[in-house]
Amino acid sequence: MLESSLWSPESIAVISAVLLLAGFVKGVVGLGLPTVSLGLLTAFFGLKAAIALMLVPSFATNVVQGVIGGALGEILRRLWFLLAIACIAIWLSSALLAGADTAILSAVLGLSLCLYGGLSLTRPQVPEPGRKEIWLSPLIGAINGGLTGITGSFVVPGVLYLQALGWPRDVFVQAMGVLFTVSTVALAAAMSGRGLLPAELGLLSLVGLVPAFLGMYIGLKVRKRLSEDRFRQVFFISVAVLGLYIIARSLI
Repeated sequence: MLESSLWSPESIAVISAVLLLAGFVKGVVGLGLPTVSLGLLTAFFGLKAAIALMLVPSFATNVVQGVIGGALGEILRRLWFLLAIACIAIWLSSALLAGADTAILSAVLGLSLCLYGGLSLTRPQVPEPGRKEIWLSPLIGAINGGLTGITGSFVVPGVLYLQALGWPRDVFVQAMGVLFTVSTVALAAAMSGRGLLPAELGLLSLVGLVPAFLGMYIGLKVRKRLSEDRFRQVFFISVAVLGLYIIARSLI
């Protein structure tokens, strides 16, 4: 873990490289910026700083994904309860981020990344919730929000639940953008309210927009030249391996 000031040339170079890579991944496969940046920044700077550093790039890239498209109204009508419960859970669970042993929380993040990578590789067929949606939706919101508040990760189990709703791919991608955007805003508010978002980290997160969008631009440019399926496979394997590394590092 880097011990020097976050404004040192070494730290800024690492932050820029991580967000450039995370943006590139999102440009190629349409997702992964929060996951890649959170995992790698945690390895370098610790969990609390990593969450703060990825907030602005995560919001800026996901809000476009969530707003653009013709299904925003449908998504909000179906997910409003899930999103509301998730916001409450984020606020409540972020108290643990302020006071708990970050090594344990980092291990939880590592486990979450392993699950996300492994499940994305196996692509399990999750049945539609049907009549269970009325109680399953807030339950998923509570679990997803709880994990977001202590790890900064939005993906487990929220993404699996969105897949189970049976939306077309474009609507599913937009729904992910909505979930990630709302979660990012709630997480930023919770961290700010608990004194976990100092001005230094907020400014660095804002500066991180430049490499993140540059990476997305490059990823979009090379997307047609790459095998998206093969790239996704490598990406999810890498996410799982990164999760294992974070678990091992936090427990040693």
